[in-house]
Amino acid sequence: MASSGEDTSNDDDVPPAAAAMAAGSHLLGFSDEILLHILSHVPSTDLVLNVRRTCRKLAALCLDKSLTHTVLLQKDYEASEDKVKQLVKEIGREIQQLDMAGCYWLSGATIEHVARCRSLVKVNLSGCHLTSLRLSKMLSALQQLRSLAIDVSPGFDAGQLSGECKATLSRVRELKQTLYTPSYGVVPCCTSLEKLLLYFEILDRTREGAVLSGQLMVGQSNVPHYQNLRVFYARLAPGYINQEVVRLYLAVLSDRTPENLHAFLISVPGSFAESGATKNLLDSMARNVALDALQLPRSWLNGSSLLQHLKFNNPFYFSFSRCALSGGHLIQRVINGGKELRSLASLNLSGCVHCLSPDSLLRKAEDDIDSSILETLVASCRNLRHLNLSAAHHHSSEGPGRHLCQLLARLHHLRSLSLPVCSVADSAPRADRAPAQPAMHAVPRGFGKKVRIGVPSSPGPFPGQAGPQPSSVFWSLLKSVPFLERLELIGSNFSSAMPRNEPAIRNSLPPCSRAQSVGDSEVAAIGQLAFLRHLTLAQLPSILTGSGLLSIGLQCQQLQSLSLANLGMMGKVVYMSALSDMLRHCTRLKDLRLEQPYFSANAQFFQALSQCSALQRLCLVSRSGTLQPEAVLAFMARCLRVVVCHMFTGESLATCKSLQQSLLRRDSRKTGLCPVRGDPWWTCFLWDPLPASAVTSRCLWWEPGCRARRCRVLEGASRPLCVGLACSSVRSMAGGSRKAGLPALCSAQRMSYACIAAQDSRRCR
Repeated sequence: MASSGEDTSNDDDVPPAAAAMAAGSHLLGFSDEILLHILSHVPSTDLVLNVRRTCRKLAALCLDKSLTHTVLLQKDYEASEDKVKQLVKEIGREIQQLDMAGCYWLSGATIEHVARCRSLVKVNLSGCHLTSLRLSKMLSALQQLRSLAIDVSPGFDAGQLSGECKATLSRVRELKQTLYTPSYGVVPCCTSLEKLLLYFEILDRTREGAVLSGQLMVGQSNVPHYQNLRVFYARLAPGYINQEVVRLYLAVLSDRTPENLHAFLISVPGSFAESGATKNLLDSMARNVALDALQLPRSWLNGSSLLQHLKFNNPFYFSFSRCALSGGHLIQRVINGGKELRSLASLNLSGCVHCLSPDSLLRKAEDDIDSSILETLVASCRNLRHLNLSAAHHHSSEGPGRHLCQLLARLHHLRSLSLPVCSVADSAPRADRAPAQPAMHAVPRGFGKKVRIGVPSSPGPFPGQAGPQPSSVFWSLLKSVPFLERLELIGSNFSSAMPRNEPAIRNSLPPCSRAQSVGDSEVAAIGQLAFLRHLTLAQLPSILTGSGLLSIGLQCQQLQSLSLANLGMMGKVVYMSALSDMLRHCTRLKDLRLEQPYFSANAQFFQALSQCSALQRLCLVSRSGTLQPEAVLAFMARCLRVVVCHMFTGESLATCKSLQQSLLRRDSRKTGLCPVRGDPWWTCFLWDPLPASAVTSRCLWWEPGCRARRCRVLEGASRPLCVGLACSSVRSMAGGSRKAGLPALCSAQRMSYACIAAQDSRRCR
């Protein structure tokens, strides 16, 4: 008698035709090319340690060079230390590119096993535990290395690097260095650098309260060598110390500007005053180099004639965020009088109020743009892939073919687009024109029944909603750019209650008058974008029921990041039902950020959010909002991939503390965590201790003071998790006080940072 677990089927009873069909539909029946493509989506640890042991064919395919050439362990939380060691032991000699960014859970002893990958050409160790001695030992064995990414933490000493390590660094051509302490890091050893990416994340004070100074770098025996440099990129976090340190780097660059420099980008939040060294550097660049990519602090460009003297070769990236750039300067100095610039792929004009207007700086917000300037820009830069026109009033005038959306529709290669809400309005409101009738979503029909969101009851796509009109200019624009992956539609006067790099504003300006004509039908038009991955909607006052959100959820199946802020009337949330229906269809959503006063995070909301099985980060900012602790606990128990949960609401301090203790008790049953209390109005708990770099990349907010003083680390949990809760004191936090170490949220409304990879500008944000 066969056991209960034994397969008792008889192969002889299967018809030959059915057997042949079953054999043909088996996974191994696919060609090697298809199987390799499927296996490329499997994590490297599972591929080598599990899949390879299933059968001989997969064992051979799993060791194919196309799969072992590049190993990605970034944020692979299931990659334990034993798995990583075994992986390196199995295929270490075949690995040429290794990405371990953010693997904070791996010990330094495990990181040392990277030295066995003798064929490594490119390695990313950002966020990993590395000391000077450990880095020296590892790099001494990697003689083929050409690209390196590391963190420079307090205690780093370049004097501990061995001669073999310095020999390896002398051959490195690409370096990404994140600084957490004033230092040159390994830059002086990299004498062959062609691409230098610097991220300044230095705190103004140490954990003990001591004030840091960039003068700590003065007197170091070695200084950077930039003779062969082609790309220089620096991104600064807020704080005077970061500006002081970057000036020391630029001072070396000003002494001898590299002749082959073609990309110079500096991203600074707020103001950054010029110094004598920076002026000399800019003058030297104007005389000696021809750039392909440029991004400078706005204080360096405003009121200067720098653009008039700089030379450009084949530019592919320009960023003039918040600069006083007029339309005449844009045409004459940037795109060279309207000549064809097919090489330009990314253009950031966020906050450039006059960039689409004549030279007159007396333009008012309600004045129309000069369509001829935009037409010249579109005609010259037909290959634009990334365009940012947000944070300004761009009103189109009456007339056929003169609307901003109609002109942008000619840019068929667009992949990311950021526009102010008022710019997509069909026409200006006039006194002799009858006001638009509101959508009839909430109007009773029949026996007093209201239209239910998601239940078809009319020929239109949504009940009571006429749907996107093919005649609207915004509908036509989105139809012309079907491959758009990132879309931001943000009110011109919108300011987040908790911005990322700027002081919060208590009283924001009212929405633009033209934004009143942009409502549910325009939002529903976004559903045309089948490849959309990132969406931001902010300050749309005419949202009545949010029925357009359901259209996005049903048709934009690739959506991964969603940010909604201040939709509809500010006094109440009118789109809760539509949002809940939308979330049930967003199976690939990873990041969700909601900023809405009086938002009720109830059981209905969290039950719908639980359908987002891929969700990793949640941020809710709601002045006078409420939440249900039981719903939060049920949501966290269902969505096991969530690593960040921040909720700033109007709940009492007792409610927040009770919810935090409940979350602690739930995990402490398995891991024995000890509850640690933070500040009364803001508490951040970290499971599986995260380094500062991991917190920055994983959270939707960023603030140096929060990393240094507010975070309390708890060890020993089954998953990395950051939980932040704030009570009703969030109202006072919105007033703009920075002395209390206010944790600032990452506002998606501005694309001021550049992401440059090789010679391709993938995104300006």
